[in-house]
Amino acid sequence: MKIFTRFSLLAAGLLSLATFACKTPETRAEPELSMAAPEWSKNAVIYEINTRQYSEEGTFLKVEKDLDRIQSLGVDILWFMPIHPIGVKNRKGGLGSYYSIQDYTAVNPEFGNVEDFKRLVQQAHKRGMKVILDWVANHTAWDNVWIDAHDDWYEHDSSGNKISPWDWTDVAKLNYQNPDMREAMIQALEYWVKECDVDGYRCDVAFMVPVDFWNQAALRLHKIKNVFMLAEMEAQTDINPNFNAYFDTAFHANYGWSFHGTTHEIAQGKKTASDLRKYVEDRSLSDRVYRMYFLTNHDENSWNGTIAEKYGENWRPYSVLCYTMPQSFPLIYNGQEAGLNKRLAFFEKDAIDCWGDTSQYAWYRKLNGLKHQSSVLANGNQGGSFRWLGEDAESSLFAYVRENSDEKVITLVNLGNKAESFESLGWLPGEKSVNFLGNAQYDKATESWSLPAYGYQIFTEKSK
Repeated sequence: MKIFTRFSLLAAGLLSLATFACKTPETRAEPELSMAAPEWSKNAVIYEINTRQYSEEGTFLKVEKDLDRIQSLGVDILWFMPIHPIGVKNRKGGLGSYYSIQDYTAVNPEFGNVEDFKRLVQQAHKRGMKVILDWVANHTAWDNVWIDAHDDWYEHDSSGNKISPWDWTDVAKLNYQNPDMREAMIQALEYWVKECDVDGYRCDVAFMVPVDFWNQAALRLHKIKNVFMLAEMEAQTDINPNFNAYFDTAFHANYGWSFHGTTHEIAQGKKTASDLRKYVEDRSLSDRVYRMYFLTNHDENSWNGTIAEKYGENWRPYSVLCYTMPQSFPLIYNGQEAGLNKRLAFFEKDAIDCWGDTSQYAWYRKLNGLKHQSSVLANGNQGGSFRWLGEDAESSLFAYVRENSDEKVITLVNLGNKAESFESLGWLPGEKSVNFLGNAQYDKATESWSLPAYGYQIFTEKSK
């Protein structure tokens, strides 16, 4: 769903005690229920699938046939945009919005059926990939199966009419003061984990739903399996000033909207590297949170422009940042690896038409490999420490090191439109330094670096 938000995370353990009556009374601890991020998410890269536009067929079967290609890209989590039937009443466009849900426990027949989706999940699991579903908890279609049977499950205006959030006239807002609606929503979330073995959820406009609901839902889901939860949310907003509470129990990852906004404005000459430095140094968000960084996603592509429109030909240095910044959790939107250069229609059929272009595959495979191999680049606070290199905070240089006791990853990026030379960086390449990627030039005599406009460099070092 198109948004303007901020977010929060999860990561906490929960211990329940039960007293068992027997001949000699004693207290025994039940097994601990982990609410922390699943271990498999630690170095994960996420890949977003828009089933409708993925292919001309627009089906689960077509995605299933492409799983080997997706796996070879080196991604770990497949995020499917909503797969449910789309409302007809007040529908926008010819096919409607994916986020106008008609039935939470059914599949959009355009994509296939529940057995098709179940098999798709099984095949993804066989290849070592996890699957999360896009979940729309804030609102439903006007012809959702609940809407006539449960009028009190929806919010109303002063005249007693159901309301739409903002200008989303194709949906009706749910009433989270109603405990029966909450229970039905949680049971629907449980259904896909139990029935299809999905591994978690990307939660649409999570900030518009009360945090205590998400806490309740997460607890129930984790009793089934250790799910991964991504919130479409970032930092504190006037809409929900209590955003940090979302970190405590419900969610593991959030959106790096500010990162995306700042980077594309730098690319367009509207901001500078110092603006991005301020974002990186902002510690208002818990370091446990996986910050999902991206150059594009379904909203950005459809509504705000393609990567080419935003970054031009100089997208690579920003891609390097997505993979190496602290807390980074990189996202690839389907087609991005094939140079997708058109805005996909949101309410109509508009299939990706560039799958034959493999010019960017090697780039993403290489960065995904680095993400998997380098413990210092693990998500959230599981990665290595972060420190700046160099002393000129006003230059176009972004230079930093991620490190732990075993290794270092050193990143140099020139976000400016002219070549720059950098001295007194505070780090020198040694015998153990491996030139992983990039085009920087190092002058050993002067211990200075030179990067071309929009240049980038990654070095890796093992301690042993």
